[in-house]
Amino acid sequence: MAARQWQAPAGRALKPLLFVLCLLPMLYLAWGAATDGLGANPAERLIRDSGDWTLRLLCATLAVTPLRRLLAWPALARLRRMLGLFTFSYACLHLSCYAVLDMGLDVPAIVGDVLQRPFILVGMVAYALLLLLWLTSFATVIRRLGGRTWQTLHRSIYLVALLAMVHFFLMRAGKRDFAEVFAYGVLLAALLGARLPWWRRARWSAARRPGSLSQK
Repeated sequence: MAARQWQAPAGRALKPLLFVLCLLPMLYLAWGAATDGLGANPAERLIRDSGDWTLRLLCATLAVTPLRRLLAWPALARLRRMLGLFTFSYACLHLSCYAVLDMGLDVPAIVGDVLQRPFILVGMVAYALLLLLWLTSFATVIRRLGGRTWQTLHRSIYLVALLAMVHFFLMRAGKRDFAEVFAYGVLLAALLGARLPWWRRARWSAARRPGSLSQK
């Protein structure tokens, strides 16, 4: 069924279309930086926009499983890895813009900033977890870890989502601007809450059939 869905014209077009859509914000930022089109403070704009797109793509990644189940379209699961890789790519851009444009690659200054500002520390922890997930996303690593260990490790994406929200909240707290924080918080709560019935059924099935693997 999943193979037939993916081989349908809509299924074949979905993955390359999504790839282009995910790439467009990065191309837009690159073009803006090259043409002085990012406003009076391009460094701040790059840091802010790359962080926003990291969070948006993280939400999109977490939306795959609920949508796959809701639409009864198993082939959607094939999009999750690509969305996860784009999430990591934008997180790398976000960190690079901060480290290079804001801090001038001054390592002692970066360390001091991490220790002095909680939202920077939380963001660094979230990035470290994303880096771990990326390092373990390759087929050879998955085979060495084994399916059960790999699934358990990659459930830390939920911790990444929580840390990303804390990072966003603490960053906006200084400006007392919580509208977007609330919107993303509601969205992430809905995406995680939608999994609860399936988690419960998976745990119940695992209790009856020891050794079975539950899906993320």
